[in-house]
Amino acid sequence: MTDEAQGHGGTLDIDPIDTAMMARCIELSRIGAAVGELPIGSLIARRGQIIAESTNEIMRLTDESRHAEIIAIARARNLIGDDALSECTLYSTVEPCPMCAFCIRTAGLGRVAFALGSPVVGGLSRWNILGDDRRFLFGRVPELLPGLLADEAHRAWIELRPITGRAIWLAGFLSKPKIKAPGSASPRSRYRFSLRKLISLFLRQYKSQPAADPLPDNAGKKLRCDAAGKDGRAQPAAIRAGLGSRNQA
Repeated sequence: MTDEAQGHGGTLDIDPIDTAMMARCIELSRIGAAVGELPIGSLIARRGQIIAESTNEIMRLTDESRHAEIIAIARARNLIGDDALSECTLYSTVEPCPMCAFCIRTAGLGRVAFALGSPVVGGLSRWNILGDDRRFLFGRVPELLPGLLADEAHRAWIELRPITGRAIWLAGFLSKPKIKAPGSASPRSRYRFSLRKLISLFLRQYKSQPAADPLPDNAGKKLRCDAAGKDGRAQPAAIRAGLGSRNQA
C-alpha cells in the first residue's frame, strides 16, 4: 500500500492496517458531518482490531469537551482498562487539539496517527503536548505518525463544505503534514513515570469504596441527567418536574 509523500514528490510504503484504520476515521468524519458536526472521526485500535470509535458530539450535546478523540479514549478505557492503552494506536482525521493531546498523554496511548495537521491549535505542531518529553509529567512520548491519508481527509472537508472548507484551509487552520518514511516515525520516550500513575497512587485507597454523593440528602442522585428529548440533550429530573407542574397548571 502506498500513499503520496507530501513534499517528497514520490510514494512511501504505508502499513495497510494504518491505512484501513484511517480510512474508517474518514468515514466516521462524514457520518458526523451528516448530523451537523465538524468532519472529524477518531478510533482506537490494537493489533488491527478496533476497540472504540467516535465522531464529535459537540453540537448534538452542546458540550465543547465532546471531541471524538476524548470519547474514543473513554470508551476504550472502559473496555480494555488503562494498562492496555499503551499497546493501542489512536487514529484521528485531524491533529488532536491541546485538550485531546493532554488526554492522550495522561491515558498513556502508545501511538498516535492523524491525517491533517492543525498549525494554529494543534496539540503537536502548535503546543507540542504530544511530543513533550519532560521527566515526571506524561511518561513515554507516543510514536507519532502524521499525514496519513491526508489527501483523502482533505477531500472530505472540501466535498462536504466546498466554500467553508477551502476558507478554513486558506486561513491556515488545516494543513497536510509530511508523511514520515518507514522506520522514521517519532521514537517513544525513555521515561516511564507519568502523571497518571501518580494520580492512580493518590486515589488507590478509594477504589474499593463506593462513590459518595457530593451533595446532601441524595440531591446528587436527583439531579443526575438521563437522555431525553429529540436533540439528545440531558434534562435534570428537577427541571422536568417543574415543567410538568407548569403544564398541569
